[in-house]
Amino acid sequence: MKYLLDANTYIQAKNQYYGMDICPAYWDWLDKQFANGIVGSIAMIGRELKDGNDDLAEWVKLRPGHFMSNDDSATQAVFAQIVSQVMAGSYNQANRDNFLAKGDPWIIAKAKVLDATVVSHESLIVEGTKKVKVPNICAEFSVPCIDTFTLLRELQASFKL
Repeated sequence: MKYLLDANTYIQAKNQYYGMDICPAYWDWLDKQFANGIVGSIAMIGRELKDGNDDLAEWVKLRPGHFMSNDDSATQAVFAQIVSQVMAGSYNQANRDNFLAKGDPWIIAKAKVLDATVVSHESLIVEGTKKVKVPNICAEFSVPCIDTFTLLRELQASFKL
């Protein structure tokens, strides 16, 4: 797997620019990328998305193979390092706890283990902030992090009528 998708990339695509009703080609393209082993995500992200009550939740439920296990020992070891580093930071406690309770640290850990790139719509924020953000933690662990549009350009996606 070369790219691991964060939950927000699915949610924003569904809610905004690649709605399942207006751009089914995007979702078909994702299926092809998964089948080719280029794009994936982790089980924790899949669980977050399945908790919804919408078309995206149903789409995810039909694709359990797109969401790989994140409970292997190598991923757990990196996850523990991420937790230690985040806990040692001077982050807002509620923001920190929310970050650690979700799939974010797990997807970063899995990407580190797989030498993959995280795809997220969170933005890198200035050092010293009180918020924990995926791109910042990725940078601390030397994990590349890009957004969906960069992913589409890197993989030369094209949706034509």
